[in-house]
Amino acid sequence: MKVAIIGAGNVGTALAKSSTRGGHAVTMSSANPENAAKAALSVGAHAANSNAEAVQGADVVIIAVPYDKLGEVFRGLGSSVDDKVVIDATNHVNTQNPGEVLGTASNAEEIQKRHPKVRVVKAFNYAFASRMADPTVDGVRLDGFVASDDQDAKDKTLEFVESIGFRPIDAGPLVMARVLEGMALLNVTLQIRNNWPSQNGWKLVGPPA
Repeated sequence: MKVAIIGAGNVGTALAKSSTRGGHAVTMSSANPENAAKAALSVGAHAANSNAEAVQGADVVIIAVPYDKLGEVFRGLGSSVDDKVVIDATNHVNTQNPGEVLGTASNAEEIQKRHPKVRVVKAFNYAFASRMADPTVDGVRLDGFVASDDQDAKDKTLEFVESIGFRPIDAGPLVMARVLEGMALLNVTLQIRNNWPSQNGWKLVGPPA
């Protein structure tokens, strides 16, 4: 697949690494083109001069930017992502007041509400960047949960999730993005509370094998 990754931080770079390893053609972009170029060089991806340039011809677009940059990113993209599969890998994390996050709609739902022509999918947000780059622990594939109201977009994302090393799991409609964002919040708060390294990942045990 042709994959556009918007965001050249830890998350964007980790997903670019696993995507290129999975045989995908990856183009990265960032608010600062120099950051995108540096990140792309480190993982064998291409760099674009702008987000709009990055998504041209992309089969899948991954949004990997801070929560407070979502509005700016989508304003810049305009109609260039209409009818495209857009994977929201973002989180709104508030470790001091988790209820602020848990009691509201997910980032993915907000994106879909504001941009109804975009085929929004939620995935990857529940994983630390280290696990996005390498979705295995002790030789066991971690689970890659995918939520969307668009079944074709979900199926394409499940295929992509598997191709980069996760075990794909259909998590249901887009409203389940609230659960996936809650999983991310739990992952982060456990890491902070216990001073664990950011290496944990999610795995359902039992059926299916």
